Amino acid sequence: MITLSNIHRFYRSDEIETTALKSIDLVIEKGEFVAIMGPSGCGKSTLLNILGTIDRPSSGLYRFEQAEVTELPEAALAAFRRDNLGYVFQSFNLIDELTIEENVELGLIYRKVPARDRRARVAAAMDRVSIAHRARHYPHQLSGGQQQRAAIARAIVGDPALILADEPTGNLDSENGAQVMEILAALNADGATIVMVTHSPSHADLARRRIEMLDGRVVISVQNAI
Repeated sequence: MITLSNIHRFYRSDEIETTALKSIDLVIEKGEFVAIMGPSGCGKSTLLNILGTIDRPSSGLYRFEQAEVTELPEAALAAFRRDNLGYVFQSFNLIDELTIEENVELGLIYRKVPARDRRARVAAAMDRVSIAHRARHYPHQLSGGQQQRAAIARAIVGDPALILADEPTGNLDSENGAQVMEILAALNADGATIVMVTHSPSHADLARRRIEMLDGRVVISVQNAI
C-alpha cells in the first residue's frame, strides 16, 4: 500500500542544517496496524507528517497504492489527503463552534457528499465509536475521552484508505486511553490501515507491528504477537 524509499528530511536555517530523517525505507501493507515509537526528537512525528503529506521529504520517493505522491503540487496533495487519509491528533482539533455531529460531517461537506448520504454516514461513524448520544453537544461539553472518540469518528467518516494517529492517547487518562486503543484495534480488525505514533509501550503492543526510531532512522521493525 505504502512504500517509502530512501527518504531524507532536512531543515535548514541561515546557520545550521538539522537532519530529521535519514535513509528511511519502509513498506506498510494494506490492513496493517503499525505503531511508531522512539524518544522525543527521533523523527517519528516527521515521518507521520510525511506519510500524511503535511510535510514533504527533502529527497526520496513516497508511493501510495502505486501512485507517486512525492512531487504532487499542493492542490493535488490537498485532494489526495481529502480522498485517502483520516487524521487523529493528540489535541483532538475539534472546532469549538460546531456540534460533534457537525465536526464529524465537515470532511464530507468538503468532499461534496450529498446531504442525505452525509447524515447516514455521520450517524454510522458516531455509532461505531459510541458517541452518537453526544451528537448535539459541543466539544467543551465533552470529556477528553469523548472528544477523542468524536475525533476518530471524524477521521473514519470518509472511509479513508489510511488512518494516521499522532499520540491519540497522549492527553487522556489510562481508562480513556485504553478505550481509544480498543476502538483503533477494532477498526483495524475490520480492515482499516492505521499508523500510530505513541510513547506508550503497552499501546504499541496492541498494534500488529512496532517500529522503533532513533536519530532519524528506523532501528527496529518487529511483528507483535497478538
